[in-house]
Amino acid sequence: MADEQATSGHEDTFISHLVELRSRVVKSAIAVVVIFLCLMPWAAKIFDVLARPMMAALPTGSRMIATGVITPFLIPVKVTMMLAFIIALPWVLYQVWAFIAPGLYKHEKRLIAPLVISSSVLFVTGVAFCYFFVFATVFPFINHFAPASVSVAPDIDAYVDFVMTMFISFGMAFEVPIVVIILVRMGLVPLAKLKQIRPYVVVGAFIIAAVVTPPDIMSQLLLAVPLVALYEIGLFMAPIFAKASKAPDSEEETV
Repeated sequence: MADEQATSGHEDTFISHLVELRSRVVKSAIAVVVIFLCLMPWAAKIFDVLARPMMAALPTGSRMIATGVITPFLIPVKVTMMLAFIIALPWVLYQVWAFIAPGLYKHEKRLIAPLVISSSVLFVTGVAFCYFFVFATVFPFINHFAPASVSVAPDIDAYVDFVMTMFISFGMAFEVPIVVIILVRMGLVPLAKLKQIRPYVVVGAFIIAAVVTPPDIMSQLLLAVPLVALYEIGLFMAPIFAKASKAPDSEEETV
């Protein structure tokens, strides 16, 4: 009987967690959809803004092309959805942390707001760095090597796929300090060990950059160097966050 009650209790807990997870996912999705619907009237203008770095690198009078029948409609919609997600990112991250919060101690919950804010800011900073600096450097560099016999007219579908990949890559790369802080705070990897593996991190950063960026040295450097710098920032900030989230008088009190 006791075993049956214990099993039933575990099942109820698991189901309650699933219900809570579904609620958090639905709340995140609703936020993204509402923002998306509000932005839809300006979908074409949003795409024009996204296309500016490429248009600036193309010869005067050149334009991008759409090879699909409904591509001129679908691609701006796709871009608008991406922008809606970025705008809703703080709310989405809050839902993630709120789902985790019940398993945290009281002093650890105080770090939810700083981590949500810093994660959002770092991701948006990575996207902005990619748009304003990387694209402004890489697109002219690539188009400079185009043969004179070739008319450069990028397809908007391929362009948006490339841009999204780069945005996600740089956005996630700029989250490295958060990853380092969490690893140290949760005791998964000692700070001394993270400092010890610096040479491997540098090699790994260049390997990752070579995989996710175009096959040119410029874009690879523009991702690998920030990755290494952000890793060092994480190493610097990790002890500060660990100290700030330490339980008072070593007492681990839950709420």
